Amino acid sequence: MALTLIVNGKAVVVDQRLADTPLLWVLRDTLGLMGVKYGCGVGVCGACSVLMGDKRIFSCIATARWCVGQPITTIEGLEADPLGKHLQDVWVETDVVQCGYCQPGQLIAATALLKANPAPDDAAIDAGMKGNLCRCGTYPRIREAVRTAAKGRKA
Repeated sequence: MALTLIVNGKAVVVDQRLADTPLLWVLRDTLGLMGVKYGCGVGVCGACSVLMGDKRIFSCIATARWCVGQPITTIEGLEADPLGKHLQDVWVETDVVQCGYCQPGQLIAATALLKANPAPDDAAIDAGMKGNLCRCGTYPRIREAVRTAAKGRKA
């Protein structure tokens, strides 16, 4: 038997034995999507964030079985989403990245935030980005990038 996952717009088939494996490891080890990072393994740092539909999930605690039939978007697939591409462009223009390790998860969280709330204030940005830790402390630049992306967003 096999599991069919929808990852970055494509159906991919993985071995049934991976059903209870965290999605993080299926994405990285089986599908070779290295943009999804391992950070904590318990869903508190956000490095492993992916979109399930329009919602952010932590792939380190979501099993492959739980994600069957749901559209999963990783950082590698974010460019195909107009909002995701817009955020990536603003991230570069705003010079958000320092070390970069957390940034795939930060971009996924920002995408989910702006899909749910196209015009967030600072409090909403902070709440929407909660759960994504940045060891370098680029939070002010992240907030600025989300504000900039929201203002320049083409509906």
